[in-house]
Parts: sequence; C-alpha cells; structure tokens
Amino acid sequence: MRKMIIFTDLDGTLLDYFTYSFEKALPALKLLREQDIPLIICSSKTAKEVIFYREKLENDHPFISENGGGIFIPKDYFKSEISLLRQIVRARNPKSDIIEEGNYLIIRLGARYTDLRKTLEAIRKEGFGVRGFGDMTVQELAETAHMSIAEAGFAKERDFDEPFTFEGNREETRRLFKAIIARGFHYTKGEFYHILGDTDKGKAIALLMDLYAKEYSEMTTVALGDSPNDIPMLELVDYPIIVQRPQETYAISRDIPNLRRIDGIGSAGWNKAIHELLSDMR
Repeated sequence: MRKMIIFTDLDGTLLDYFTYSFEKALPALKLLREQDIPLIICSSKTAKEVIFYREKLENDHPFISENGGGIFIPKDYFKSEISLLRQIVRARNPKSDIIEEGNYLIIRLGARYTDLRKTLEAIRKEGFGVRGFGDMTVQELAETAHMSIAEAGFAKERDFDEPFTFEGNREETRRLFKAIIARGFHYTKGEFYHILGDTDKGKAIALLMDLYAKEYSEMTTVALGDSPNDIPMLELVDYPIIVQRPQETYAISRDIPNLRRIDGIGSAGWNKAIHELLSDMR
C-alpha cells in the first residue's frame, strides 16, 4: 500500500494571512491524524517559529525551516540507524551532515546567517534600500509582519535565511537580484523577499523524501503552497496544490505539471484541498 506524505507551507497556506489562524483547516487536520498521514511543515519561518505552531497543531513529524535551510527530524522518528541516515544525506548532498541537538537530528543545508547579513549590508551600501529582519527591533518586526511580540522574537532567531523588505520598482528589483547573485547567494519571495544560500524548499524535501523511502517502499507525495518560494517544492511532488491569496488571487503562474488551483483562501482553501484529495484517492 502506498504511503501518502504531505508537505505544506505555513504563511498564507495552512495559516491565514495577518491572523495566522488555522481554525478553518481543523477538519482536514483531524482527518490526516486519523489516517496516520505525515504532515511535514516546510516554511520560511525559523525553527522556533515552526515548533511554536507544531505544538498548536499537535504535529510530531519532521519539519523544514527557513526555505529549506534546515531539516529537523525528531530523534527515533525513522527506524534506520543514524549511520544509514547519514549515508543517505551525503549521497544527496556531500557537504551536509546530521548533527544531534536537543530532541532533534538536524541537517544543515543553508548558508550561514552571519554571511547573509554581511551581504545584505554590502548591498545596502551600494544604494539599495533593503531592510532585513536583523535590522528591525522586535516591536518593529511584530508590526511589519503582523506578529505577536513573542513570534517576532522567534522570527529574529535565524540560522539560514534573511527576509527583507525592498520598495524598488521592477528595474531596481532586477538589479538587486543581480547584485545578490553576483555575491554567490540566491533570492526568493514569499510574504517578504529572502536572501539565502544554494538551497530551496525543493532540495530539502527531496532529501527528506529519500529518508522516507527507506521506511516506505511506495509513496504518494503532496505539497501545498501559495507563493513563488513554494515552486521548487511543488515541482517535485505527485500532487502539487496552491491555494488562493486574499482577493482570491494566485501568486504562482508557472506551468507546473498536475498543478491544482484550489478555489479557497489560506486555511479554508487548504482544508478544501485535503478533503478533495483524499476523496479522489478512495
């Protein structure tokens, strides 16, 4: 029997914009727990932010933080010995390893945060009006991102990715992206712009799928998102799904094979997507 594995973005997908509520997704979340379907959070949020929401969601599965920068696996989650897991990780990414920290096995894929901050500062000195999370106070970030003070504090504790604001026009934005690439880094966009290393959500879930493949001989993979930074993840799975943003718009226009566009915003769309998917699988 094929095992279904579901990967999901948080902001604007499972969590509603501005309110960060997942109340409208509760029926689908209950269904996944009843059917023992792993739900893997893959977010631009930091590990502390994701853990905060995992506890609310009663989720005990692995998760991916900061746009694929880090993979966090609860200890003893996989049956395989850690030595075998290391072999799988290095086969996919020779520069990566598994470290044990607290209750997790952590796979680091992303750039070092200090390097990202130095690069953003250098770009700002060139005249680009960029402002990263590291430049904001907790209070300012809470107001900018519509977070609580506690969540803003978690959001500033970054390891692999720096979100930033930029108000330039299309040509200025193009030049900004060129400046980021020239320094050996990459960019993506969700609710904010992000500067990061040579990683993305797709590379992270590919590695995690390799680990799951040792547990299950056959898998069906699903991913839900709403933003351009979800594209690498959506392109890898069997069933890619996007939900609507406010004003009933879609932020992804790329032609992704088998892509489902759900008529529903945020958590309501997420709930509808899961119910439709599981109904189709019967």
